[in-house]
Amino acid sequence: MPLMRLDISHVRNLSSVRFEPSLQVNVIIGENGSGKTSILEAIHLLSFGRSFRSHKHKTYIQHDNDHCLVFAQLDQEKGSPIPVGLQRHRDGQVDVRIQGQRAQSATELAERLPVQLINPDSFRLLEGSPSVRRQFVDWGAFHFDKGFISAWRGWQKALKQRNTLLRRGKISNSLLAAFDSELIRLGEQVNASRKAYVEKLTPYFLKVLSQLSEDLKVDLHFFQGWDAQKSLATVVDAGRDRDIELGYTSTGPQRADLRVKTNNGDAQDSLSRGQLKLVVSALKIAQGQLLIDMGRPLVFLIDDLAAELDANHRQKLCQLLASLNSQIFITSVAPDTTDLVWGDTTDVRQFSIRDGELSKLSNGLQES
Repeated sequence: MPLMRLDISHVRNLSSVRFEPSLQVNVIIGENGSGKTSILEAIHLLSFGRSFRSHKHKTYIQHDNDHCLVFAQLDQEKGSPIPVGLQRHRDGQVDVRIQGQRAQSATELAERLPVQLINPDSFRLLEGSPSVRRQFVDWGAFHFDKGFISAWRGWQKALKQRNTLLRRGKISNSLLAAFDSELIRLGEQVNASRKAYVEKLTPYFLKVLSQLSEDLKVDLHFFQGWDAQKSLATVVDAGRDRDIELGYTSTGPQRADLRVKTNNGDAQDSLSRGQLKLVVSALKIAQGQLLIDMGRPLVFLIDDLAAELDANHRQKLCQLLASLNSQIFITSVAPDTTDLVWGDTTDVRQFSIRDGELSKLSNGLQES
């Protein structure tokens, strides 16, 4: 659901920001350190319950304040706007509200407000560890399969319990086997959801990438974490002695990876920085397009669009984003670097931010 109104309090240098964004395209212009990325961070916080810039909540809560607050009204095509809010306290406490009622977890926000982020750190999707790509796949599987999150949580709990037993040592193979039925059952469910999601995502990715660059040929391969010709039960059973020796579970969905390949090998080793950004953008946009086709509108956050892309590819990216009919927030140092080729029918709103103060621009001029 797009944001009709956004209120941000005490997030980094944003003491108090309130504005009504366009339901289509919003361009936030400001110098480095002005607070433009902090606006995207606040939206991300409202969706994920955490920042994309730091895992430490104290770093984004404005100094001399004991909490930060992000509030929004989400648009519905039919019916009244849905108020949602998240308050994060310096002591770590999180208070999530939806329509005035306390939510059980931030997961409920993620269901209401799917957010897709493209920023300079998105390179980690290709260059980072497999855990980054697992998170990418799991985000999609969470929205694609309603049963995924329950299976994933149960499997994570079973995996943690098993690893705790293994770290204690002096455990027999037969005793360990007694704990493995839930690990295997739920692990197979997690793997099936991930595999089905990647199969569905792949044609979307290939189509989007061809629109961004006709010459760039990249394939996706899902590695489930063990030999695809064997069941999870088989490999867990065969690996118990080794796991007891190692002190942790060595095989399973926790080793899954999304492998991005070109004809010359891994994408991160064979592509330029600009090409890598196109691949990452294609992955994120494809993920969004699949969700939209499922009837789930989402919000795109694009931080520093100009980085690593030439004018031609920036225009293609803008045109592709506009075709998704989604709400978009883009940050830029200057208006001319955003290559605004959205079309006459697109509602594009520009905002200027300076020292944490946000102002709407009209025809490139600040409104009084």
